[in-house]
Amino acid sequence: MLRENAWKKYEGESRKQVFDFAEGYKEFLSKCKTERECTTEAVREAKAHGYESLEEVLESGRSLKAGDKVYAENMGKSLALFHIGTVPMEKGMNILGAHIDSPRLDLKQNPLYEDTDLALLDTHYYGGVKKYQWVATPLALHGVVAKKDGTVVQVAVGEEEGEPVFGVSDLLVHLSATQLEKSGAKVIEGEDMNILVGSIPLEGEEKEPVKKQILKLLEEKYGIHEEDFTSAELEAVPAGRARDYGFDRSMIMSYGHDDRVCAYPSYQAMFTLEEVEKTCVCLLVDKEEIGSVGATGMQSRFFENTVAEVMNCAGQYSELALRRALKNSRMLSSDVSAAFDPNYPSVMEKNNSAYFGKGLTFNKYTGSRGKGGSNDANAEYIAKIRKVFDDCNVAWQTAELGKVDQGGGGTIAYILANYGMEVIDSGVCVLNMHAPWEIASKVDIYEAYKGYEAFLKYI
Repeated sequence: MLRENAWKKYEGESRKQVFDFAEGYKEFLSKCKTERECTTEAVREAKAHGYESLEEVLESGRSLKAGDKVYAENMGKSLALFHIGTVPMEKGMNILGAHIDSPRLDLKQNPLYEDTDLALLDTHYYGGVKKYQWVATPLALHGVVAKKDGTVVQVAVGEEEGEPVFGVSDLLVHLSATQLEKSGAKVIEGEDMNILVGSIPLEGEEKEPVKKQILKLLEEKYGIHEEDFTSAELEAVPAGRARDYGFDRSMIMSYGHDDRVCAYPSYQAMFTLEEVEKTCVCLLVDKEEIGSVGATGMQSRFFENTVAEVMNCAGQYSELALRRALKNSRMLSSDVSAAFDPNYPSVMEKNNSAYFGKGLTFNKYTGSRGKGGSNDANAEYIAKIRKVFDDCNVAWQTAELGKVDQGGGGTIAYILANYGMEVIDSGVCVLNMHAPWEIASKVDIYEAYKGYEAFLKYI
């Protein structure tokens, strides 16, 4: 059952393919740090590969046929790509699903305040984070500000050379005796994660002059006012580009591997398709890190409604046909797994851990402790996937998320499984999961891409 290191498969020109694919992924990571930015970039690339907006198809009244490629956005934060197959959709679809939200610090609706001649932004952390990891590190601000006149202002500051960065200060070690006695969960409190953004007072102002100086700068640059924060979605994320990691450049260090390391190869695999029998789908969703809730999360009816629209445009819709299409589908719920870390072996069980360089990781089940909250894939389905991957020479491995009583996690898998479709968790293993800077193996990312391509074509 020992898996050979996948790097051994690649020499010369074939190894260059691995590194070239990683370069595209690094560029994606560097400019797509929010779910909105990921959606925008994926749509841009999809259009370049011949995908049309489903909304435009609906407005034109045109029918869809085998070979057509369409996409549907959901509030700019989630996306579904469809490549129509030659067999009726009620026979089932081949679906790749991943999420494009990542842990971060969100600005509150009334964030800007002044304290002791310093201007700060109040935040509310998003997703599961170790709060102490987010202090004393450079942050950038990304997002949108929606104004009452209907205009939406795009904000991205802290990424380009010469732009300022921001951050949450930490207590100096000389005065940290009491702080260091606290548990890791309490070393930094959520309400103390306030971002420092300025210190120069506005000339001629006596009351909150530093805050007013910041507001003046925001009005000059973006045309926004303090009340516009109420209808803003601004996210503080680690500032800086994705970087090669290690002397051999075999890994990538970046913010947002979870779960863009699965989202990127998923939609790239869609672009390799020509004629397909079963309709192939790539589903990129929001809000997984907080339970897949809300209108843009997997628990919404967006995907189901979109499948109904696509079937209707293809002349295949009925309520029963829709139910059959969902039930008969097969899915890879593509999310990250925990890579074995030799610095922390006590929480892992070596025979059932994921390792860098061993390829795409399958998690038959996730959940916590007694498999609570997990999807548990059927053995027959796993056997089919094994055959496809082995026939296509895709490196793969299986894993659990640490030792049984250590913790656990969840994905979007169980939500799609509610339709009765076959679903298994699969993805790339990472180190530093949910930290500001995560680490992934380039060869594992490439094997994920090849595995997703094989799944779409041959499952």
